[in-house]
Amino acid sequence: MTETPRQLWRDMTVFDGMQELPEPMAVITRGDRIETLCPMHEFDASLFQDAHDAGRGGVMTPGLVDCHTHLVFGGNRADEFERRLEGASYAEIAKAGGGILSTVRATREAGESELLELALPRLQALIDDGATTVEIKSGYGLNVADELKMLRVARRLGERLPVRVVTTLLGAHALPPEYQDTSDAYIDLVCDEMIPAAVAEGLADAVDVFCEKIAFSVTQCERVFQTAEAHGLPIKAHTEQLSNLGGTAMAARHGALSADHIEYLDEAGITAMADADSVAVILPGAFHTLRETQKPPIEALREAGIPIAVATDANPGSSPLFQPTLMLNLACTLFRLTPREALAGMTAHGAQALGSKEFGRLEVGALADLCVWDIQRPAELAYAVQPGRLRQRVFQGVITHER
Repeated sequence: MTETPRQLWRDMTVFDGMQELPEPMAVITRGDRIETLCPMHEFDASLFQDAHDAGRGGVMTPGLVDCHTHLVFGGNRADEFERRLEGASYAEIAKAGGGILSTVRATREAGESELLELALPRLQALIDDGATTVEIKSGYGLNVADELKMLRVARRLGERLPVRVVTTLLGAHALPPEYQDTSDAYIDLVCDEMIPAAVAEGLADAVDVFCEKIAFSVTQCERVFQTAEAHGLPIKAHTEQLSNLGGTAMAARHGALSADHIEYLDEAGITAMADADSVAVILPGAFHTLRETQKPPIEALREAGIPIAVATDANPGSSPLFQPTLMLNLACTLFRLTPREALAGMTAHGAQALGSKEFGRLEVGALADLCVWDIQRPAELAYAVQPGRLRQRVFQGVITHER
């Protein structure tokens, strides 16, 4: 039987997903797993003579985890970008038929092949900036056929590129035009047809909702969660982005993996998240693009011990930003996270927001999703917005990028 090959990195400054380790390390992978992490002063090269010498020096982190994106969509919304700069609000644009619904029209008109070709460069941009796991939501189809179309494209993206794609059904994203006066009937469609169809095809890893005045009520979102639970799917939620409806507390009561945006999160929601061990996903790209002023309650989240994840929210309207390391900088400059917190937010805590501890960490037994950066300290990833620092990207033990 052929031995599974080993790879060896020496003299690495290691960020393990939660903190920078105090001394240079040797890191050894075997196949798709991390086999050994060893301080260099204890490293015995004679024990690893069969290992391929993969590199020396630099900073090694887990592969970045982008736990909230909307990468599959048709069209673009550059015109709305201009309108916002001229003074229109997100809610005003949505009420006038823009916003999510304009993307819905373009997405419905596009076939699977077109959506795939449009999404590939977006996903490649995330990969080129160190992402090894990316969550992709539906939510621009808003009927059974087009929501499933989006999820199939997301699955195909993970087959075409060396990245782990986690799919989330976001049927309750907005009210489609054909249901403008019958929102409960649309929730019936999501619960009675859309979720069962996605489960039957194995297309969804989780179910999400947009709980907001311009979207769906707490009661309606709870119905979606109950249906997801009945089908064995974990839940996530867009909550407290534009107002405080109490959606986060409700989601936490249902064991939500995460509550995302949460700018208007209150004490009751924080307490519920802490009790449920839910992750707070902050999305500084949307805050930046929409020029919001209400910041998430970062200090209260810290005090409650709630894990904070950071993601791009890459989408055509509120966060057309496709650079994960930019989010590290924005999380620090806009929300006052420390560089360590921001990087944990796109590694260990990002993975936790997706319900996994198998990636997002540099520890023995974890999946060998790694990045090696040409920097001196991990904090530099958040300090500077500077493409081109990625020396190596390793996905499931395979070096997919090297320079």
